[in-house]
Amino acid sequence: MSRDYANKKPSGKKRSSSRGKKPQQKRSIPYLPTLIVLLLVGGFGYFLWWISGSSDDAPATTAPAVTVEQTKPKPVKKDPNALPPKPTEEWTYLEELENKSIDVEVPEDALKSKGPYQMQCASFRKPEPAEEMKAMIAFQGMEAQVRATTGSSGVWHKVILGPFESKRAAERSRHKLQRAGINGCQIWLWEY
Repeated sequence: MSRDYANKKPSGKKRSSSRGKKPQQKRSIPYLPTLIVLLLVGGFGYFLWWISGSSDDAPATTAPAVTVEQTKPKPVKKDPNALPPKPTEEWTYLEELENKSIDVEVPEDALKSKGPYQMQCASFRKPEPAEEMKAMIAFQGMEAQVRATTGSSGVWHKVILGPFESKRAAERSRHKLQRAGINGCQIWLWEY
């Protein structure tokens, strides 16, 4: 018994054109929640109208004056986290320093000057670089000298500043030269 499915006639059953779809249902409006929302909105609107009109219609009335007996003021509760009041400070050291004199004991050896000081900034084999260094120092407002000295290794041209009365004055000049980019200056006692 072979069946021919290609030539088979459709049976009398009707099939729906859309497979797997459920038939559509009518949607109904939920009347009860809609009615509740409308009543709440209307009631809120009425409340707003009522409070806005009540302040205009009400006559201004004043409360009768009440006499209060004067009693002790209640102590104010202090905040436990509050800061204490700022203390007033009186400085007395300013007056003390104006009227004070200080005596310093200086050993006699420190008072004696060891002599004038000189500062040597460079030493060159040729005189031209020494003259250039002298010109750079002159641009800083200081006067330098170029001295030619003969040593065991030959002739050297030294760039020297000085004499300085104290080592402090020589240090001051050296710091000025360092700010200008001239480094390597050494401070020694003056050689005559």
